[in-house]
Amino acid sequence: MKIKNLILTIAIVITANGLFAQANILNAKIAEEIGLKTEGQLLLDNDRPLEYGYVDDRDRLFSKMTWEKVVLEERVNFPLYYPIDTNNIGVDRRSLFHVLWNAVKSGDISTVYADSYFAQERTLEELRGSMRKVDTLDAGIDQYNAEGKVDPEYITQRDIEAFDILEYHMKGLWYFDKRQGEMKYRLLAIAPAAPDVNYIDTDDEANKEPVPLFWVFFPEARDILHEAKAFNDRNSAMSISFDHILNARRFNGYMYKEENVYGDREVKDYIKDNALMQLMESDRIKDKIRSFEHDMWNY
Repeated sequence: MKIKNLILTIAIVITANGLFAQANILNAKIAEEIGLKTEGQLLLDNDRPLEYGYVDDRDRLFSKMTWEKVVLEERVNFPLYYPIDTNNIGVDRRSLFHVLWNAVKSGDISTVYADSYFAQERTLEELRGSMRKVDTLDAGIDQYNAEGKVDPEYITQRDIEAFDILEYHMKGLWYFDKRQGEMKYRLLAIAPAAPDVNYIDTDDEANKEPVPLFWVFFPEARDILHEAKAFNDRNSAMSISFDHILNARRFNGYMYKEENVYGDREVKDYIKDNALMQLMESDRIKDKIRSFEHDMWNY
């Protein structure tokens, strides 16, 4: 039995090592062989996102919907932000925004939404319009007034890029599974957030508050996020998927809203102009959720 377990462990390790760009780097004879899997690795490859178990609504003894902001300036959240420059890096490494946006443009993510309630869908044309600013230089305006036309060199275009993303907004459900006897979390939606493209390069700080660009239903994007790998600074040969990072909550965020009787109002709506108190309120919401599980076993 121990021999079987040892063989299975070795097979899993070999399979896992074949998932990343650094695979086969020590055995490659030419550069093109780096990252290629062997025939044995391909036969053992069963690399899919871990499926969610079925949860009946009657098994949820307690549940609370929450919204979080994941600020990308925090070091622990860097794997979601970098790399932002793709000119000098391999195609296997992309930021989370690149992965989501490319999947939306290609149609791999077929539906995106304007809000976290999935009430209004957004088309690709609408997204491009909200993420792009086209402007005319003063010289182009003068040319138009004189000649009635504008040459292309006098027209500028500014698109939202990965380095413009400041936050990710996430919607998820905390619930107590009475069958498992533990508190669990299920991520339901994610949205990259950046300043309004019309003010992004200006000094108007009042209009630079990050706003969600589009919302993605997370379970629909899991296969795509599983294939995309983030950098692991402890071992570059053992990259980690974005799906794993998000499901394992390997990020730091603060809750800015919870479902409530007041129409799901945000923390800033009832605690105004006091960032410290807003953070303390976010911690209070977290503690309230954690305390429920703790109190279940407090006799």
